[in-house]
Amino acid sequence: MRKPQVVIIYTTTKDVKEAKKIGKTLVDRKLAACVNIIPKMNSVYRWKGSVEEAKEAVLLVKTTDSNVEKVKKSIVKMHSYELPCILVFPVESGLGSYLKYIVDNSKN
Repeated sequence: MRKPQVVIIYTTTKDVKEAKKIGKTLVDRKLAACVNIIPKMNSVYRWKGSVEEAKEAVLLVKTTDSNVEKVKKSIVKMHSYELPCILVFPVESGLGSYLKYIVDNSKN
């Protein structure tokens, strides 16, 4: 059996309320061991030909590679944005016992 790879999924939301809804759902469904919410971020981005600015909340979703597709689908389903930012970063190293915690608590 292949050892699960720990990943962090980065996404942004329009506000903390939406971030908490997504985060709680992912943890409740055991699609993630932990979700950190950073409540206040200013974003500058190009959208449909214009430069826009927005205040957003950031989610850092700690999970395993085997859950990535389910997490992405869940985020898209709950998200208010037409095109949500969803980026997946593999974790190359970390405290062994914490990585085990993520693997043990991300089994659905």
